[in-house]
Amino acid sequence: MNKRILVIDDDRAIRQSFILALDDTNYIVDTAESGEEGLQMINENKYNLVMLDLKMPGMDGIQTLIELRKVNKELMVYIVTAFHEEFFERLQKAQEDGLSFGILRKPLGNIQIQSIIKGLLDDSIVTIEKDC
Repeated sequence: MNKRILVIDDDRAIRQSFILALDDTNYIVDTAESGEEGLQMINENKYNLVMLDLKMPGMDGIQTLIELRKVNKELMVYIVTAFHEEFFERLQKAQEDGLSFGILRKPLGNIQIQSIIKGLLDDSIVTIEKDC
C-alpha cells in the first residue's frame, strides 16, 4: 500500500517542489494551500505524514496543528518553515501542551525531500555524506 503525504503550504512553488521531488516514488502526495483546506482533506483521507508550513494567511501552521491534533493525535507532522524563530514561543507552548511535531527548515532541495520522507515513512536510517 502506498503511503500518503499531505503538504499544507500557501506557496505554490513549495507544494510543487514536494510533488516533483516525490514524483518517481511510491508515495502519494496531496497538497493544500491553506490550513482550512488541509484540515478538510485530513477529515476525508488517511495520511501517513503531514508537512505543514507555519506562516500562512488565515489559519497559520500552529492553529492548523492544534485543530489537526483534535482529529488525529497520532499522525506524524513536520513543520517546514523559514520562520521558526518568529513562532518560537508559540511552538514551545504547543509542545508543552503535548502537541507532537518535528521541524524542518526551508529551503529543502529534491534530494533532501526524498531522503527525509524515505527516512520518516520507510523506517530507514538517513545519512547524508559531506566532504570533510
